Amino acid sequence: MTDQGEIADLICIIDDDADVRGSLDSLLRATGFAVRAFATPDEFLACAEADQATCLLLDIRLQGADGLDFQQALSENSIPVPVILITGHGDVPMTVRGMKAGAVDFLSKPIDENELLRSVQEAVTRDRERRLAQRKGENVRTCYELLTSREREVLSLVSAGLLNKQVAGQLGLSEVTVKIHRGNMMRKMQAQSLADLVRMAEELGVRDTSAARFRSVS
Repeated sequence: MTDQGEIADLICIIDDDADVRGSLDSLLRATGFAVRAFATPDEFLACAEADQATCLLLDIRLQGADGLDFQQALSENSIPVPVILITGHGDVPMTVRGMKAGAVDFLSKPIDENELLRSVQEAVTRDRERRLAQRKGENVRTCYELLTSREREVLSLVSAGLLNKQVAGQLGLSEVTVKIHRGNMMRKMQAQSLADLVRMAEELGVRDTSAARFRSVS
């Protein structure tokens, strides 16, 4: 659900039963979501808005297709939309397989409206958190690209725990020069603290874990 003025979260439905699609579509639209409904997985994949979906309601037993196989294919192809599995013929092995594959929930038909809405909201929340983390990761990478080669070296060593004097010894620089590079690097990376910087370095995979924390400097 969204506040007035915000873009509605997009919920996609894949179910070969037209009546079920229509019922779910009406319920979700009345709750404030944007909705797209499809009879087959191929129709969903062909939709230009598929990558904007914040939740996918997926029937397990589809005409000519297996919903669990499609869920697995989404995961294998790094399509991270949160999935809620629905079926009128569920059993324990199906439930276990779907949940192990990362399904948000497994709902049986006829679907309880309140239970469905709770599950959809959980899926939407998960997707928002994922997209936020993705944007932050992209921002970190963009900031890193702004660093000079020397600033990247300083980042690698500082994030490993070395002091300015130790970094200077490693790079053959004066401590004052290291301080200048470190200040510029922190500013460009938009890091508020050393802990912030360490997190970014680990995310980028550039932290020099081989550097000794208290390496002596002559």
